[in-house]
Amino acid sequence: MEVEIIDFEPQFRQEFTDMNIEWISHYFTVEPHDLEQLENPEDYILAKGGKIFFARYGDEIIGTVALIKCAETVYEMAKMAVKPAFRGLGTGEKLGSHLIEEAKKAGCTCLFLESNWQLIPALTLYKKLGFVEVPIGETLYSRANYKAEMYF
Repeated sequence: MEVEIIDFEPQFRQEFTDMNIEWISHYFTVEPHDLEQLENPEDYILAKGGKIFFARYGDEIIGTVALIKCAETVYEMAKMAVKPAFRGLGTGEKLGSHLIEEAKKAGCTCLFLESNWQLIPALTLYKKLGFVEVPIGETLYSRANYKAEMYF
């Protein structure tokens, strides 16, 4: 069985919320900005020109990631989560690679992400995908102490 990347479908909305709440609360505290995005992704992400993708393994949704439009050609890769039981299948890399290709198609010239130094496997993945660390600058998240970008 292969991991398949699919677009947002309303019936998977709760999976987007649940997977992200699970990982954020495992390491950090869920913040107001998280809840803004997670409780209403249709308005906060999709209606503003962003996209949400899911990883499906058989009949189960096992991962997710969001492409959030921040400015005309600037997008953020955010809210990436993979269910713990399905880590190690390359799901994060598949989600990230798919998101990068979709960002290019959307006219993105700068794609960035924010993370935390504690999340070593995630940071390793971001470097593998081609992101380059930059100074963090201002952020909406108290947990963010790492930022990376890529340009097209």
